Amino acid sequence: MVYSPHTPDERRRMLEAIGVERIEDLFADVPEDYRFPDLDLPVPLSEMEVMAELQELADQNLNAFRTPTFLGAGAYRHWIPAVVEYVLQRGEFVTAYTPYQPEISQGTLQAIFEYQSLICDLTGMEVANASHYDGATATAEAVIQAYNVFRKRRRKVLIAPTVHPQYREV
Repeated sequence: MVYSPHTPDERRRMLEAIGVERIEDLFADVPEDYRFPDLDLPVPLSEMEVMAELQELADQNLNAFRTPTFLGAGAYRHWIPAVVEYVLQRGEFVTAYTPYQPEISQGTLQAIFEYQSLICDLTGMEVANASHYDGATATAEAVIQAYNVFRKRRRKVLIAPTVHPQYREV
């Protein structure tokens, strides 16, 4: 079954509206030699064969897993566990609604609360915040939290030199 969003009658009326009889008439200004050129494509491959071929090509590249990188500024080896993609595909996280509507974002808010609570349990910290979208905002929030916890008792904040330079500027 071929998917066509228009019925034959709808197509006929559209062609009438623009003053042509057939869809092919729309291509009358394109020289015939260019309408259906011989593309000289290789033989078709299965998905598995295409993936193997692409992997062979990708293996020719140098990447951060195979060679050291000295770029810094956030370019480093990191690993995202497979479970992360699985969890993020759950219905609680995938929605067509604006995430700021409370009834829609309840699943996400619950997950963030559970994560923050677990981090506090694991680290012994009184507070943890997992709801920031970027590192710079998270860094600024951490400094604000530290300042508020130690108000008037400490006046300096130590930030590791390994923190992204742009985050440090914030």
